[in-house]
Amino acid sequence: MAASPPTPDGDQGVYGISVAAELVGLPAANLRLYEARGLLEPARTDGGTRRYSANDLTRLRRISDLLDAGVNLTGIGLLLDLQDENQQLRDQIDADTPPTT
Repeated sequence: MAASPPTPDGDQGVYGISVAAELVGLPAANLRLYEARGLLEPARTDGGTRRYSANDLTRLRRISDLLDAGVNLTGIGLLLDLQDENQQLRDQIDADTPPTT
């Protein structure tokens, strides 16, 4: 039986900037801008090359959707921060809640 190749977790940076930009349908310059504005922080190789994860791609699509809805980059930053905080609180609640039987 052949072993299946390992699959990266959602946080592992595996895509270079040009591949990530193509996958989300945005120019690479936009990805650099969003990083400069603090909207995402891709992993970096030892040489400094950006590596985008599956979670980064999801976040980039969310940024694009919010821009299409008319939200500016400052507003997007606030919304994403609130969503991240909300998810952390939900994860904490889930971890603290015993399973029901």
